[in-house]
Amino acid sequence: MKLDTTYLGLKLDHPFIAGASPLSYQIDSLKHLQDGGVSAVVLHSLFEEQISNQQRGIDSFIKGMEDQYAESTSFFPASLDFEYIPEEYLKHITAAKEALDIPVIASINGINLGTWVEYAKWIVDAGADALELNLYSVPTSPEESGTDLEKRMLAIIKQITHDVKIPVSVKLSPYFTSLANFASKCEDRGAKGLVLFNRFYQPDIDIDNLDIKNQLNLSRSSDLLLRLRWLSVLRGNSSNVDLAASGGVHTIEDAIKALMCGANVVQLVSVLFKRGLEQPKSLIESLKRWLEENEYESLLQMIGSMSYQNCPDPEAMERANYMKVLRTFSD
Repeated sequence: MKLDTTYLGLKLDHPFIAGASPLSYQIDSLKHLQDGGVSAVVLHSLFEEQISNQQRGIDSFIKGMEDQYAESTSFFPASLDFEYIPEEYLKHITAAKEALDIPVIASINGINLGTWVEYAKWIVDAGADALELNLYSVPTSPEESGTDLEKRMLAIIKQITHDVKIPVSVKLSPYFTSLANFASKCEDRGAKGLVLFNRFYQPDIDIDNLDIKNQLNLSRSSDLLLRLRWLSVLRGNSSNVDLAASGGVHTIEDAIKALMCGANVVQLVSVLFKRGLEQPKSLIESLKRWLEENEYESLLQMIGSMSYQNCPDPEAMERANYMKVLRTFSD
C-alpha cells in the first residue's frame, strides 16, 4: 500500500509528522521521534521576542527598571522562558539536520515586520528544509482593525517568501472574518502550505494569590471538528497549496477524517505526550490496514475525497445539516 504524500515540496513516506513542541528541544528527543516513525519534524518556534530582546538589549533595560515598575515587568518573558537564544536555534537546526534522515522544518513565531525577518534567511543557511511561519497574535487594541492586522500579516508572508529559497507554510488561527479569503491571499503572497490551526493558550486566574496561571491543556479529538470543516473548504478552493492538520488527531479515525477532508499531512503533538513517541508506528500500520480493507490503491486516492470540491452545493448542505442538528437535538 502506497502511503507516500508530498508536503511543501518534500516527498514523505507517510502523512504523520511531528508538530512544533518541546519534544524538539533536544537532539536525542528528535532521534526518538524519528525512531518512533514520523516522516518529518517541525522544530519548536524561534520567537520574535527572542530576537528583538537580544538586538535591543531589552533584558538589561527591564532589569534596571524593575524596582520602579515591578508589576509591569512580569508581563515580559524572562530570558529563561526560551529554550534557545537565536544563534543557538540556528545551531540546533544544523545539528538536527546532521542527526536525522527525515526533513527538518524550522519555525518562526512573530507578528511584526522587522529585522527579525532576516533570521528567516539564516534559517535557510542553517539547513532547514522548509519554514513554518506561526502568526500568533491576540489583537487587543481597539485602534487596530482586522484589515490592518491582515495587511501586516500578509506583508510578513510576502517578504519572507520573497527572501528565502525554501518553501514556507503559514500556521493560521481560525479567527478571521473570512478565513477562505485570507488563506487565498496567503497563497498569492507565496505561501506553499497552510497549517490549521494554531492553538491559543488561555491563561487562568489564581484568585487566592491574585496572579496569572499559565497552563497547557493537551488537545482532544473533539478539537478536530473545526479543522475538518476548514480543511474541506480550503481543499475545495485550491489544489495548489498544501494543507496540514494540527490539533485533535489522536486516533486513526481522526487521521483518516483529516486526510479525507484534504490534509496532505497530519501534525502530531498531544498524542505523543499522551501515548508515547512510538505512536506514529501504530498509526501508520492502522492507516495501511484501513486503506487495504476499503480497497484504496494509495493514500493519494483518499486525500481530499470529502472536500467541498466534491460536494455539488456545499453551502446548502452546510445550512441543511445545521438546521437538522438543531431540530434533532435533545437533552
